[in-house]
Amino acid sequence: METEIIQSDYNLKNVEDIFIHLKNNISNTKKTTAKERIKKLSQLEKYILDHRPKIQEAIYKDFKKNPIEVDTTEILSTVGLIRHAKKNLKAWMKPKRVGTPLSMLGTGSKIIYEPKGVVLIISPWNYPFYLAISPLIYAISAGNTVAIKPSEISSHTSNFLEKMIDDLYPDNEVKVVLGGVETSTKLLEQKFNHIFFTGSPQIGKVVMSAAAKHLTSVTLELGGKSPTVIMEDTDLKDAADKITWGKFINVGQTCVAPDYVLIHKNKVQEFVDQMQNTINEFYSPDGEVIKHSKDYCRIISIKHFYRLKEMIEDAAEKGATVIMNGEFDPEERYIPPTLITNVTEEMIVMQEEIFGPILPIKTYSDIQEAYDYINSKEKPLALYAFGNKKKELQKVIKNTSAGGTCINEVIVHINNPDLPFGGVNNSGIGKSHGKFGFIGFSNERAILKNRVGMTGIKPIYPPYGKLASKLTDFIIKNF
Repeated sequence: METEIIQSDYNLKNVEDIFIHLKNNISNTKKTTAKERIKKLSQLEKYILDHRPKIQEAIYKDFKKNPIEVDTTEILSTVGLIRHAKKNLKAWMKPKRVGTPLSMLGTGSKIIYEPKGVVLIISPWNYPFYLAISPLIYAISAGNTVAIKPSEISSHTSNFLEKMIDDLYPDNEVKVVLGGVETSTKLLEQKFNHIFFTGSPQIGKVVMSAAAKHLTSVTLELGGKSPTVIMEDTDLKDAADKITWGKFINVGQTCVAPDYVLIHKNKVQEFVDQMQNTINEFYSPDGEVIKHSKDYCRIISIKHFYRLKEMIEDAAEKGATVIMNGEFDPEERYIPPTLITNVTEEMIVMQEEIFGPILPIKTYSDIQEAYDYINSKEKPLALYAFGNKKKELQKVIKNTSAGGTCINEVIVHINNPDLPFGGVNNSGIGKSHGKFGFIGFSNERAILKNRVGMTGIKPIYPPYGKLASKLTDFIIKNF
């Protein structure tokens, strides 16, 4: 069941031509009204809903993912963002008037939102539909022209994306560019006005380096090892249910999945037992082998399969306790839900982002140990905390830093478009979703207006004399 790899339909000259067509059209998309942009979003929404079975089929071919999981993680999430943008776009586009200091009396100031220009979206394979289309929503909302480079790994979904965009938009407005590393490299050589990249921190650095050559702005949605802190007073059944869902949805191939758990040493066994029970409730309700569950999908490629297998075997060789709910199957790219206890820093599973159905569980004796451990690592994309005492949960937030945080929940903060989504430093640069996404693809242009023949600063024009000196002294002291 190996994934088919896309062969690029574009030679390197085609990439340059696509960029030029998009660039030449930006003067037109820049002038579009809120009504015209909303119409484009409505066309996108209708196409998604009309082709829902096709989207489910494409993603099933890439992941063997249950259609209901496709609906909830790819289609519903995307449509929700479109509807939120349609509802709020007029307000987002409206110029924002700002105050005037007394020293500039007589002038008027405002901020207008104009498109950044030609933008590039590079999307990953793990949520291949949602993570390609969600930034497109805001690129269109802001009036940009757009090139989309989806992952060559999730090939069936990428092929669908190409057809969808061709059906919906002219080539000089939005264009999908298929291909591998060579195509991505050629795209990054073009002088885009903004790049939105979702992927690993390692490739994020490559993208940022390429963008720096043109002083192109970037939004980087990266990742890292997102911790889950379980306080000693936590309802472990509640935590186990939520963590099991968040960890094993999309078989762990989620950038905001709980990457590891920090729990008090006295609660480890109870938590493991609860997790085991919940795993069986979710994926083996009638006692069937989890491998045969229609609700548990597959690793994207054989390369990723063996990377995860090596992580588990490395941990076992170095003394960890590995609790696997089944056996590996490379032909099916199947790795069962796996819990690992007694982990140490020498293990690969504690050094690299996992991106698979493996949950290391690390203990602490005092909660400060948990804070110190988190702070010794790169700032994560997400942090989760479970407990009943409000003050103790607030201490988790005050003592750590992360792109986003859920209290007594995991992952679902990504579904609130009124919250900014994104990382910090190694886990990302810039925010997206809702108005944050619109602003990310917009230039906030400062506008100041004065009347002809009027200026409040004329008294301090050269040549500088006593009046100018007294006036500047007065302004410095009072404003």
